Formats: sequence, C-alpha cells, structure tokens
Amino acid sequence: MNEKLEDQNLIAYCGLNCADCHGYSGIIPDLARDLRKELRQIKYDKFASFISTYPFGKDFEKYEECYKVLGAMVKFRCKRGCRNGGGSPFCKIRKCAEKKELDGCWECDEYKECKKLQFLEPVHGDAHIKNISKIKKMGKTEFLIGKTLWYNKKKE
Repeated sequence: MNEKLEDQNLIAYCGLNCADCHGYSGIIPDLARDLRKELRQIKYDKFASFISTYPFGKDFEKYEECYKVLGAMVKFRCKRGCRNGGGSPFCKIRKCAEKKELDGCWECDEYKECKKLQFLEPVHGDAHIKNISKIKKMGKTEFLIGKTLWYNKKKE
C-alpha cells in the first residue's frame, strides 16, 4: 500500500490523526509496562509500604493505586486506528460519518456545531475542529504534510 495513502487511513473521522495517539504509538503503554516490571523486580511495594509510615512519605500510601493505573496504561494500546477497527467500538462520531457515508466530518457542513464532537473537548480542546477545518480547506494529503494537532487549548 502507498505510504501516504496508509497515513491517510490514520486520519480519524473526527479529524484527529491516530498516528499522534499514545495508544497507537505504544510509547506510553511500553513505558508503563517496563516501569511495572522494574518495580516488581526490585520489590518497590516493600519500599513504598515502609516509607509511607513517615510523614514525608505519605504519598506512598497510594502506591498500589499507582501500580494499578500503570497496568491500565499498558492495556491502552491501539495499532489499527479508527478506520481499521481500532478505537472505541461505540464511537458516535464514526457511526455518524459511516451512516452519512462521509469520509470524515470535514464533509459535513454541521461539524462546527456538532454535539458529538464536543465529546473530544476534555482531552483534545479544539484540535479536532482545527484539523477538520484544515482538511476541509487543504485536503488530507496537505493536512498530513503540515502539523497535525492532538491538543489545542480551546478559546473560551
């Protein structure tokens, strides 16, 4: 498959680039896995339990919770991208675009006011809206040549 076409398949319906996602790149899941392994090998739970008994070590009382969160981070991995069966199977944005037979939200005139896209704001700000506007104006190939946004602070 053409490399550029393959990259275009990583543009989610919402305008985000799956290649920018920590789940797709695997960097965070791999680091979390490696840290958990190291913590187990050196029996860090013993250290955390001991140090948490001192006033300066109170934060270590939450060690088990931290270790559990690292485990959840290990599982947050997606190698397929939204268009290839990755991401949430319940994504209302994807379902809407597929139902309307759209390549992405950039083909919809209602994207700036779309309630479904608001779901992304807590994690992405308005990056997806800026990306959609850029794709609408320039096309997917030009979009990928430039900088794609994963997060952009939304102006209130």
